[in-house]
Order: sequence, then structure tokens, then C-alpha cells
Amino acid sequence: MNRLLPPKLFSCKSPVFNPEKVSLMEVKSLFEKAVEESKTLSDRPSNDTLLQLYALYKQATKGNANEDDAPKNPFDFVAKAKYEAWVALKGKTPADAQKEYVNLVSKLKS
Repeated sequence: MNRLLPPKLFSCKSPVFNPEKVSLMEVKSLFEKAVEESKTLSDRPSNDTLLQLYALYKQATKGNANEDDAPKNPFDFVAKAKYEAWVALKGKTPADAQKEYVNLVSKLKS
């Protein structure tokens, strides 16, 4: 009896996500797993990478940033950088942000 194998989500040569071969439910599941894995990375990512992870996470879970999300304190430079990174992703669908997040965490793990 031939058993159907699940599609390869990652290629053997690189840990890059293959979005053509997964459903939205699988993307969400992979995203949730990547969020947990991002908390246990062996090496701390650079500040730029952390900012990218933050922005992708916010876009994936909340959608586009709006002015209500802007930091209230003009001297909170960390919050301002986070907000600006999130705003830069305006228009990216949550599913695409989830895919990019999975890709990035996968690369950080290898």
C-alpha cells in the first residue's frame, strides 16, 4: 500500500519556507511553532533582527499599525523603532508576515 507523504515544507538545502505547498492552517501552525522556537534560540539575534521579528509578529497578529499604536512618549526610542518597523510592513497580509516570520526563525535556528 502506497502511503502519501506530506509535502516538504522546507527544502533540504536551506530552511526556507515553501509557501506554495502549505495551507493557511499549516502556515498558522508553523507560525505558532516558530514563535515558541524564537524564545529558545541558542544565540541572541542582532537588534535589527529582533526588530524585524517584532514587526513581522505584530503584522501577522494585528495587521497594519495605526496612529493609535504609536508610542506616546517621544523619548521612548525603542518603542519608536518598533513602531516604525511595524509601519514599514503596511499592506503585507498577515499570512505573508507569518510566512516571513517562519522563514526568519528557521534561518536563525540553523
